[in-house]
Formats: sequence, C-alpha cells, structure tokens
Amino acid sequence: MPRFWRLALLIAVLSSLAQLLLPWWVVVPVAFAVAAGWGATGGRAFLAGLLGVGLSWWLPALWLHTHGAARLADRLATLLPLGGSGWTLALVSGLVAGVVGGLAALSGAWVRQAARPRSPEGTSTL
Repeated sequence: MPRFWRLALLIAVLSSLAQLLLPWWVVVPVAFAVAAGWGATGGRAFLAGLLGVGLSWWLPALWLHTHGAARLADRLATLLPLGGSGWTLALVSGLVAGVVGGLAALSGAWVRQAARPRSPEGTSTL
C-alpha cells in the first residue's frame, strides 16, 4: 500500500476514534499531528487529510441515514438551502469536514518543512 493511502487511512481511523469521545473539532489536531509526524509533502498531506477526515464523517453519516436517522437529516436539510435532502446534507457536511482536515494536514506538513528545511541540491552547508 502506498504511503499516501496509509496516511489517509491513519488519519481516518484516528480521527474516527477520537470523535467517539471528544468534540468534532478533534479532527484538526489529529490530522495536523499525523501529517507533521508522517513527513508528507503539502499536496499529498492536504489530499490525505481531505479523504481521511471526509471519510470519517461520510461513513457514519451515511450509515446513520440508512439506519433510521433519515427523518432527522431531512428535517435539518430543510433548514438549510439543501432542498430537504438528507443525502445532500451528509455530502456537504463531509466535504466541509474534509476541507478542515485537509487544511489541518497541510498546516502540519508545512510546520514540519519549516522546522526541518532541506538544503538545496548542489550547495554545501558549513
């Protein structure tokens, strides 16, 4: 399994477990710490955070929607400009959570790169 998919899976699993006991925003420090510790580049870290956190929201939302919470999701979707569709509410909320996780992972990757800058090739450090 390539490193990117392992990073996305690790973010998804850890953020899902953390959300069981802690508030929803715990995905931010989880994605930040995992991306900073993993050493991914900026673009890959963002995509891994997007997929990892997005999946940690989409999968439970879709499971709950199909197992009895559809009426609640539909009612909540009528309050928002989503046309009363619970599926659209699950899609939008997962996308927003994914973007938050992606930005947190990107920040973690950038902090790691700032803490350990690579020397340009062909130059010597004294």
